[in-house]
Amino acid sequence: MLKKMVFVTALALGAALGSSWVLAADDARSSIHITANIPNKQFHVQPRDPEFGRDEYMHYDPVRNILSTLRHTFDVKNTDGSIHAYLPEDQPDLSNGSQAFPLRVMFNNVRLSAVPVEVVGDASSTPGTQAELVIRADAVPTDIQGGLYTVGFTIIFDAVPRVSL
Repeated sequence: MLKKMVFVTALALGAALGSSWVLAADDARSSIHITANIPNKQFHVQPRDPEFGRDEYMHYDPVRNILSTLRHTFDVKNTDGSIHAYLPEDQPDLSNGSQAFPLRVMFNNVRLSAVPVEVVGDASSTPGTQAELVIRADAVPTDIQGGLYTVGFTIIFDAVPRVSL
């Protein structure tokens, strides 16, 4: 009788555990990643569209042999002076791996390079303003090869303190 009871208890326990293991195999999971970028009140340079810069396209016009220009508005502010910008790797090149051509990057009508340059003056940046980023191809080669051309680059914005004389 004891052997039957132990066997039945073991069978019941095995069935119970087995079904929970089966249920665990059917779990659903959802991964959530949240980012919040809240600029401080003294200095910020932010694109109007938070998705800007993730997947941008310059469309090719084969009749005129040009790429479309990329434009985007930024909100800028520096209550303690002006704003300077530069490209740490100098002028970016749109490349397919074997052929490349340079891009012209301008912020607030100022061409950017590896040398920091003022892009928003003290008077405009103190209350806050808007500035336009413009990216366009300097020249598209006439013997351009087909393919996917890509580039990734960074623009560094510096808060430059006001100089009092």
